[in-house]
Amino acid sequence: MKRLFFPLILFLLTILEGAALELLPSNLVMGNLMIVPHWVFAFLVYMAIFYDKDYTYYSIGYALLFGLLIDVVYTGVLGVYMFSYGLAIYIVHGLKKILQGNFYVVVLLGTVGVLLADLFIYLIYTSVGIVDMVFQDYTLGRMLPTILSNIVFILLLYPFCAKRLARWQWEQLSGKSTL
Repeated sequence: MKRLFFPLILFLLTILEGAALELLPSNLVMGNLMIVPHWVFAFLVYMAIFYDKDYTYYSIGYALLFGLLIDVVYTGVLGVYMFSYGLAIYIVHGLKKILQGNFYVVVLLGTVGVLLADLFIYLIYTSVGIVDMVFQDYTLGRMLPTILSNIVFILLLYPFCAKRLARWQWEQLSGKSTL
């Protein structure tokens, strides 16, 4: 039963990402700023920090799977989000081995992860020729608003996910289950 929690949470976040921009004020969405919610990625950062051990890579597998799902549902090019999310979560997973998992590390790694994932997406779309945006316009008009909005989501997610994921990781390690 517990093995279904992660796909269900990630699937729900995938659906909510599509409706996220509808919740924002129209003057913010219709302006020059482009805000991209990376809520699935934010949860995957929590998973990489609090659930994955040094030798398990569940978060990377889910990043590849749900990155592909986001590609299928929301974009016209397959593999962009899958590659970007997978590589960024792999980097976050590697950095987690160096740093201790606490609130500040989650915010730092979440920020770095969102920055890397969004930068990878921009670079792939630019190299393929789908996006024709100058890097300075991208930085000010898309990257900074995206990072700031996703930091807010990461901060809101912390009280709900950190202890629960650490407990699930401990239960997986000890073989005990409360369900």
